[in-house]
Amino acid sequence: IYADPAKRLELYFRPKDPYCHPVCANRFPTSTMLLKVKRRTKKTKKQVDTEEEIHPKVQFEMEILGIVTTVYKFQGMSDFQYLAMHSGPDGKQTSMYDKVLMLKPEKEEFFNRELPLYIPPPIFSRLDTPVDYFYRPDIQHREGYNNPQVSGENLIGLSRARRPHNAIFVNFDDEEIPAKPLDAAVQTWKKACTNPVDKKVEEELRKLFEVRPVWSRNAVKANISVHPDKLKLLLPYLAYYMLTGPWRSLWVRFGYDPRKHPEAKIYQVLDFRIRCGMKYGYAPNDMPVKAKRSTYNYSLPITVKKPVSHTVSVHDLKQGLGTSGASGAKKPASSRYKLKESIYIFREGALPPYRQMFYQLCDLNVESLQKIIRRNDGTESECTERDGWCLPKTSDDLRDTMSLMIKQIIRSTRPALFSNTTSSEDGKEQLAYESGEDEDDEEEEEEEFKPSDGSENEMETEILDCV
Repeated sequence: IYADPAKRLELYFRPKDPYCHPVCANRFPTSTMLLKVKRRTKKTKKQVDTEEEIHPKVQFEMEILGIVTTVYKFQGMSDFQYLAMHSGPDGKQTSMYDKVLMLKPEKEEFFNRELPLYIPPPIFSRLDTPVDYFYRPDIQHREGYNNPQVSGENLIGLSRARRPHNAIFVNFDDEEIPAKPLDAAVQTWKKACTNPVDKKVEEELRKLFEVRPVWSRNAVKANISVHPDKLKLLLPYLAYYMLTGPWRSLWVRFGYDPRKHPEAKIYQVLDFRIRCGMKYGYAPNDMPVKAKRSTYNYSLPITVKKPVSHTVSVHDLKQGLGTSGASGAKKPASSRYKLKESIYIFREGALPPYRQMFYQLCDLNVESLQKIIRRNDGTESECTERDGWCLPKTSDDLRDTMSLMIKQIIRSTRPALFSNTTSSEDGKEQLAYESGEDEDDEEEEEEEFKPSDGSENEMETEILDCV
C-alpha cells in the first residue's frame, strides 16, 4: 500500500472473516519525527521515624529514531458489517461459517447439503463520508434540442446533449469514400479556430496529409503540438476514419482511397503486442515494458478527498530538490502537447513504450522488416481486408521478427532472466501473447480470420471520441 500513493490502507476488525468490511485510511504527507521514549522508575527508601517510606523517582529518556514523511489517517465511517448468520424461528442466531466456507477440499456431499439461503451483498456504499445531496433543477438545453427517447432497454437516458465531432467512419467494404467533410464538421472547426495558433496547426496538419495521405492519431501528435480537444475537431475536418481492413484505426485524407493505390501498402497498420511467457524466459512482471493500464490496480473512488500534491518535507530538503521540481522547467508552448517519436516509430535496439502498439508499416525503421514488406513490390494485384496489398501472412512474419528483436534486447538488459532457459534460434518461435492466454491455446492463433472484428481497445476509444 505504501508503494502506491493512490491506494488506501485497509483495517479489518476480523482479519480471518472473508465477509469483514474494512475501514480505510487516507495517505497524507507530514514532517514529523519518530521518538523512542523510555520511562525509568527508581524506588528509594527513606526512614521516617520508625516506618520506611518508598519514594519513586521517575526519569524519561528520549531518542530520535527517524523522520516520518507519510501518515495514514482513518477519517471515514465504518461501513455495515455483514455476518454469515441465520435467524431461526425462535430468533436464535446460528453461525453459518462452517457451512459456507470451504477451508479444505470437500467431497460432493458438502455442496449438496440443504442450507438456509445466504446471499451477502456485493457492495455497500462507495463513500465512507457523509455527503449532502443537492437536488439539481432540470437541465436547460440549447434551443432546438430534443430529449432522446427512453426505451425499455435504456431507462436512464442522457444527462446532457451529446457533443458530436462529426467524424466520417468508413468500412473496408464501403464502395465510396468521402471527398469532403460534413458541413457540421466545417462549422465546428471554424468556431473553434479562434486564434492564429489554431490556424497554424491547421496548416501544419494539411501539409502532413499532403506528404502522407494516411496518419495515425499518435503519429500526428508526435509531429505537431496541438491540444487534444482541438485535435478531435480538426481531424474530422481534414480526414475520414477507417473502421476495418488493413488501414483500420487510421485517418485518411479526404478523396484518397488506399484500396485503389498499391503504394498505400506502406501505410497499413500492424497491431503488435509484446509476447511473453515461460517459453520466452520472462513473465509479464519481468518485462521492462509495463502495461498501459491494468484492471488489477483498479480502486473504488471512496477517498475522503482527492489526493493533493505533497508539500516539501524535511526529508525532501535533506535529499535535495531536483530540476524537475523547479517552476522554470516547463515545456515551451511550441512542443507542449507533442509526443515522443517512439510512440509511433519502431527502431532497432529500442523497446516500444507500451506492450501493445499500432504501427504503420512505413514507420518500422528496420531494414529486415522493410524487406518483408517489399517482397511483392510492383506485383500487387489485389487488396484484401486482412493483408491489404501485402502478401498473405506478412503481418505474422513481421510480428515474429519484431518479437525476436525485442527478446534480444531484453536478454541483453536482463541476462539473469535467461540463465535457466533454453532458446531455439530458428526464427519461428511461437510464443504466448501477453494477453493472458495459456500456452496450450496456441492452436487458437490459427483460427479463421473475421474481417469485421478489427482491432479493439484503443481503436474503440478513439471512435467514441469522435462520435
